Amino acid sequence: METLLIILDKFKMYNVDVIDPEGFLELVLRFTLNTVVLLLLVRWIYYSTSRRKDYLFTYILIGSIVFLLCYLLANVKLQLGFALGLFAIFGIMRFRTSQMPIKEMTYLFLVIALSVINALANKKVGLAEIIFTNITIILITYGFEKRWLLTHESVKNIIYEKIDLIKPEKYAELIADLQMRTGISNIKRAEVGKIDFLRDICRVKIYYEETTLQINMADNESRESNNGDDD
Repeated sequence: METLLIILDKFKMYNVDVIDPEGFLELVLRFTLNTVVLLLLVRWIYYSTSRRKDYLFTYILIGSIVFLLCYLLANVKLQLGFALGLFAIFGIMRFRTSQMPIKEMTYLFLVIALSVINALANKKVGLAEIIFTNITIILITYGFEKRWLLTHESVKNIIYEKIDLIKPEKYAELIADLQMRTGISNIKRAEVGKIDFLRDICRVKIYYEETTLQINMADNESRESNNGDDD
């Protein structure tokens, strides 16, 4: 007990507050709100569609860190510039392990935006306005992800050996053959890329609608990694 009193006296000597009950309560409430919103956005909306645990882990941690960083530095008179700086840093951030798809970048922007809003909203902004902003973003994301955009165009890159069917006049036969061999009945269109007459093969890119809510991430990664490869 005496040691604790000595430590408290030391803090008072250097004008350091051990605890500010009002400020600490506000921090806990805001952090709880931010965590609930992040879980709704990332765990309920994003993860239920993509099933990407790596991004789930990343989004929760980044959102929590950005919130605490913004909140604890909110007293520094650089609030607007600080927020814009965070957007600039994280907005151009790319993970070195793999290219980050545009959808994941959008969710990263939402996570950072919500965390900054929840942390830096000052006393002139009421709690109702903060909650309304969070709910609006959640509902818009949910609407587009779950209700309004139920179909998604996926792409497959195929090495095709029947080059006699790549002629424009045999396009219908090409589509029919691709549907039969791939089992994909809703192929919308096909594009012929690089042709190798020495080996009698060519690259064909087929576009089809993904009717399930779970997007084929392998198709999307193949689409991005091969973008610009076709002649």
